[in-house]
This record gives sequence, structure tokens and C-alpha cells, in this order.
Amino acid sequence: MKEYKMRRGETLEERIPDMEATVEEYFGEITDTEEYKGSDLYVVEEPDNPVFERVVAGAVKYSGKKDWLGVEFEERDPTELGPDELEAAGDAVDTKNEFLLEATGRDAKSRRDSLKREVEDDAPDY
Repeated sequence: MKEYKMRRGETLEERIPDMEATVEEYFGEITDTEEYKGSDLYVVEEPDNPVFERVVAGAVKYSGKKDWLGVEFEERDPTELGPDELEAAGDAVDTKNEFLLEATGRDAKSRRDSLKREVEDDAPDY
């Protein structure tokens, strides 16, 4: 499970007021919920895009802090995809990036930079 924070001064609820509808719009019908760190996240067992095997997404709530976006994209092995499904791979990447941009207000580059800073902050000083 990956967790993403919002841009400074923004909250997940402001960016996506109806998480359930947004997850369905991007990935397909929600079939279940899954508990993660005390929060219920939405599960799409049969996503619209054949590249995804399963998608889990939702708000991870922390007391005294802003909610973060929790997501897990389970994807099929590219070697198992047929020619038509390979064409869907590009759409899958676009769908993920558009969803994460809408939810966090950060594009792929700024999300990567943020993750690098967090890893650097966690590194021990020798």
C-alpha cells in the first residue's frame, strides 16, 4: 500500500468530496472494502482496465493530521497480456496518474520528489 499526502494547504476531502464515486469513475464498480490502519478503503476486484487485477483506494485517516490517500494497484504480468490488453497498458498508466493528480494535486514528478525526500529524511546519519 502506498500513501500520498496532499499539496500544502489542501485536504483530500476538498479535492475529492465523494471518494466512492471517484474510485468507481476511474477504475470500475466497487465490490468490497478493506481495512487499512483503521480506515476502510474501497476495493475494485474486477477493474474496467484489464491491466489491473485489483485496485484498493481511499482515505487513510490519522488523528490530528490531514487524511492521506492510500492506494494499491495490483497489475497483471505484462507477459500474460494479449495484444489488445497491451494497448490498455498505456491507458492504465494514464488512469493511475490522472487519479493521483486529482486526489493529491501533485503530478508524477512532484510525487516522486516527495517520496525521495521522505526516504532521505528516514536515512540514518553516520
